[in-house]
Amino acid sequence: MEREQPSELEFRRFWQRLQALGLNAYEARSYLVLVGHPRFKALELAARAHVPRQKIYEVLDSLVEKGFARVIQDRTKLFSAVPPDQALPAYLSRRTHALEAELAEQSKAASGLLNDLMSAYAEGQGGGGTLDFLRLVNDPGQTAGQFRAMLAEARTEYLEFSRPPYAVDPLDAEQVLQACSRGVQCRLIVESGTLDAAHQRFLTEYENAGVQIRQIDKVPMKMAVMDGRCGLLALVDPVTTKPAWTAVVFEHEGMAEAMKSLFEDYWRRASAGAGRS
Repeated sequence: MEREQPSELEFRRFWQRLQALGLNAYEARSYLVLVGHPRFKALELAARAHVPRQKIYEVLDSLVEKGFARVIQDRTKLFSAVPPDQALPAYLSRRTHALEAELAEQSKAASGLLNDLMSAYAEGQGGGGTLDFLRLVNDPGQTAGQFRAMLAEARTEYLEFSRPPYAVDPLDAEQVLQACSRGVQCRLIVESGTLDAAHQRFLTEYENAGVQIRQIDKVPMKMAVMDGRCGLLALVDPVTTKPAWTAVVFEHEGMAEAMKSLFEDYWRRASAGAGRS
């Protein structure tokens, strides 16, 4: 007795979802037909699932290997579906382990490659271009990495303009606190009235650690300057409908001096106590 068949719409949805999990189109169709019947001969299944006859054995071998079908030995070989509540979890578990193993191998290979590439990069950059002191970075992860690296090397002074959206600020609370603890003078200017409760809390933590904070109605940009020699500016693209940030990373004393002068001007006009406002 045949099981109840899914409607055409349901069949198409199931078919697409099985493909999203990693089955190909022929495998997904064949499994869905097997799900609706107790067992099939290979060529019978090919006709029902609209799989070319010359392809059906390859498809069935793959379904058996992936755990979606089983072979029933009778006078002739028959194929049956493995129940979905067994097939899907086991298949996903095997894929997870395979992906984890692949990522582990890639990570191992990348570790070895990194040193070689960095050596080549250092040699290639040795000539020094005309704008080596400026770099444009669009990736948020790379921006955060540049920020942390520069702040970790700061020895005397850290200045920052902080403004919304705070979720994408190049700001790492722990890094700032560590800089403050090793004697770096840390000063922040934040825009008044823009802080939520979570950011108020970490600014209070900053102040308790010795970070000086002032607030002002508006700062011109996101900015961080370290030791009067390097820093970054985060500029929003004014053309796109969805805000997109580009970081300008600089290592130039003249530019750092100009940015510090801008900061000092705003610092004089700002009011104290942002963390307690």
